Amino acid sequence: MLISDRSISRRSLILKASTLALSPFLCPQIAMGAGSGPLTRLIPSSSEAIPAVGLGSWITFNVGRDIELLNECTAVMAAFFEAGGRMIDSSPMYGSSQTTIGYGLQKLKAHDKVFSAEKVWTSGEGDSQMEQSRQYWTVPKFDLMQVHNLLSWESHLETLQKMKANGRVRYIGITTSHGRQHSLFEQVMKEYPLDFVQLTYNPINTDAEERLLPLAKERGIAVIVNRPFQQGYLTERLRRYALPAWSSELRVTSWSQFILKFIISHPAVTCAIPATTRVDHVLENMASASLPLPDTEMRSRMKQYIRNL
Repeated sequence: MLISDRSISRRSLILKASTLALSPFLCPQIAMGAGSGPLTRLIPSSSEAIPAVGLGSWITFNVGRDIELLNECTAVMAAFFEAGGRMIDSSPMYGSSQTTIGYGLQKLKAHDKVFSAEKVWTSGEGDSQMEQSRQYWTVPKFDLMQVHNLLSWESHLETLQKMKANGRVRYIGITTSHGRQHSLFEQVMKEYPLDFVQLTYNPINTDAEERLLPLAKERGIAVIVNRPFQQGYLTERLRRYALPAWSSELRVTSWSQFILKFIISHPAVTCAIPATTRVDHVLENMASASLPLPDTEMRSRMKQYIRNL
């Protein structure tokens, strides 16, 4: 029986980067902030700290069995871990991304470095799919299992609650990448004990600010932000414009850092998960998890500036 609170109250990489990644890790002087590490956020349900920037795998890690592309993705993972990253997110919906992650983890011997975030995505029974995902990742168990886009959420949440109680998964949650699901998403957040929610949020897509982010803060639910760059559309559009002079106050050098600092400075956000195919971009993204972060006034200025371009 499902327990609710009502009842219990970018594909190209240079070859050099791939080679460095398989060393197994990038040289310390190449990694962002060697010796310091990225800013972290606490998971409210446990107070465990995780870096505020993670790594997504939608599209970017769907490379099949192409060994060159697998090694390029491994280079990205190596750079990510070397910069202090932990959370990698995937889904059965993401083609071969799961096996790509598993390949990288084995090649780098990095199973102890990853915070594994996976999803169940099926209208049927989810146990076999989750077990297959675990084998693809080559991990003993997942840190976080999420119901992808609320598909069959009632039955899957029941299963996930049992898995968490039995120690088969550490955290459970739900995800959405569609604004049309926000009403149902809000309902589930209110009624069921969740550790994480995953949603879309950036300076253009700010619907979550209205109810979902405040609710997550109120309920003590960690927030993962997907599609921070609108699947690359936002950063591509902004490339033609120079950063505003005042952005130097935030010590940003790119639009991706500008956007990520906006996202992770929201008090309800735990971790943003940009996806990339490039080592330089993953290092750039990880460098955004650093001080200073914008205050409320600066965040408003950032949002308005992008919307006016």
